[in-house]
Amino acid sequence: MELTPRGLDKVEALIAKGVRVPNPWTVDIDEDVDVERISGSNVVIHPGCRIRGSRTVISSGCVLGAETPMTVQNCQLGAGVRLAGGYAEGAVFLDGASMGSGAHIRPGTILEEQANGAHTVGLKQTILFPFVTLGSLINFCDLLMAGGTSRQDHSEVGSSYIHFNFTPDGDKTTASLFGDVPRGVLLDQPPIFLGGQGGTVGPVATGFGTVVGAGSVLRDDVAEDGQLVLPASPQEVYRPVAPASYHRLSRIISKNVSYLANLSALESWYRQIRRLFFAQRESGPLILAGALVNLTDIRAERIKRLRTLVGRLKPSDEGRAQLIERLDHLIEALGVVDGPAPAELVRLCGAAAGNGRQYLDVIGELSPEQRIGVSEWLGGIVETQQQNVAEMVPALELRF
Repeated sequence: MELTPRGLDKVEALIAKGVRVPNPWTVDIDEDVDVERISGSNVVIHPGCRIRGSRTVISSGCVLGAETPMTVQNCQLGAGVRLAGGYAEGAVFLDGASMGSGAHIRPGTILEEQANGAHTVGLKQTILFPFVTLGSLINFCDLLMAGGTSRQDHSEVGSSYIHFNFTPDGDKTTASLFGDVPRGVLLDQPPIFLGGQGGTVGPVATGFGTVVGAGSVLRDDVAEDGQLVLPASPQEVYRPVAPASYHRLSRIISKNVSYLANLSALESWYRQIRRLFFAQRESGPLILAGALVNLTDIRAERIKRLRTLVGRLKPSDEGRAQLIERLDHLIEALGVVDGPAPAELVRLCGAAAGNGRQYLDVIGELSPEQRIGVSEWLGGIVETQQQNVAEMVPALELRF
């Protein structure tokens, strides 16, 4: 009886393209994988790796499974991505992103250029802007993190950090913003530092340049930029549990609206500016499509969680009654908000991309006036979405 590993024909096709596969019989490739979406240039697939899904894209210079076997399922990998071992599904990794072994990357995740993590990192519904660095043994789901200007000046999360995103009520309206989109996309803001052996209880929002001391748990917003935060330990409490009380309901709703508004701004940035650079890259349109799918899925997840929360509320005051009554209209107001990018910016980025310039370099060279234009454009999108919702439920007295 002759035994033939599944997908051996696809492995052979990849080798013929130039992919390095040191031990071909140990690599498992599903039938629905399109080998035309896997580059033949400097790609290495180490023993034990599994590649699945018709939407999987692997660009030049990617290395999979250098430390332990790696499973990649319906992910889009830009150039030079290195995934040392673990599992990734429905995630987008832009140029130079990397993860150590033991990674567990679930759908709705976008790692932008050179974002990276060490070993045993769990991500889901997570957006990391360029250069953001995660240590080891981290659970960092349901959030967006920006900040930093380069690989030498980057936002960082210390080892053994947790974003607490699940409450005793089973509630997950807990997405947090570390930085923001209107300023974060410009890659000129001070990095954020979250010290190891700590955590954040979502939802919170922090300014750029925030430093949270190691071993502490952040439970409230850090509104101003450049703040050192050493949260005090909570006082001892013994009292009856009040399920689904949501005593800070207005704050929770405000944080969720702001998160969705920042997603609107990020989607506009991808569709109008990043698109120009993706169009010039190997498999760029496919990677852009994957990122847009993830942004759509992240928005759907946040709205789903918000709807679930409101479904648990009792109309015990005017604000709650109004929120319950107008929920469907509020959800409509949380649809994607868009606005045209500054025409000069579009022309500049289009010309630069057409000449082969790299996204990070072009953004880094924007003038002060152009940076103000970007922040005003994207900030206007955020403010419009916030205002639309605030007008829908005025009795909640939302604060942004």
